[in-house]
Amino acid sequence: MGNDMYSVEQVAELLGLHVRTVRGYIRAGRLRAVRIGKQYRIARADLDTLTGRPASSAPPATAEVSSIVQLDGVDRAAADRLATLVLAGVNTHHDPDRPLRVQTVHDEERHRMKIVILGDVAATADLLRLVDAVLGGGNGLLAGEAAEGG
Repeated sequence: MGNDMYSVEQVAELLGLHVRTVRGYIRAGRLRAVRIGKQYRIARADLDTLTGRPASSAPPATAEVSSIVQLDGVDRAAADRLATLVLAGVNTHHDPDRPLRVQTVHDEERHRMKIVILGDVAATADLLRLVDAVLGGGNGLLAGEAAEGG
């Protein structure tokens, strides 16, 4: 018998219950079990269902964030430089389990750029810190364009 199947006694020990309580759960239909001869066997997935734990084969819980950064007073040249920098920052992020998806859009008429970021919380935060450092409070990439457009 593999590690994926448990006896009533093993389930009772794991859950801190009496053996009769586990058998009662089986008879009541609260715990699914397979009868083999005179004994019940409980699959790990059925035990996880009873306890409310995610099935062992389920992927771990993850969080994803979506962010939109809007920059005003950005001409085409600055938008291109910033898009190149942001996409380079994304491409140097090498964790395939936490991919980032980034889209940049520039509205020439309004001199406005938007950066849309979708992905892992920590990776998104890293990218936002990069954008903040590049913009650098008036001393960064867009300092000249902001003064001209303003």
